[in-house]
Amino acid sequence: MKIKMQIVETSGDTYQVETNLFTVVALERKFKVKASDLANGIAMEHLAFLAYESCKQQSIPVPLAFDEYIKKLD
Repeated sequence: MKIKMQIVETSGDTYQVETNLFTVVALERKFKVKASDLANGIAMEHLAFLAYESCKQQSIPVPLAFDEYIKKLD
C-alpha cells in the first residue's frame, strides 16, 4: 500500500513523501488498526504518523518526538 503525501510545514517548507510496507506496518502496530480499516476513513493523527515514519525512511530530518513533528505541520 502506497500513499503519496504533500507535506506543508508551518515554516513554509514543502516536500513529498510516500509510504511503504514498513510505514503501514508501523501504523498498525502503534495504533492497533488494520490497513484495510483505513478504507473507511483515516484519522489526522494516522496521516501525520505515516508522514513522520515516511520522512524517517526517506532520510528527511524530523524531531525525535512525534508530537513535535505534528506541531511543525500546517
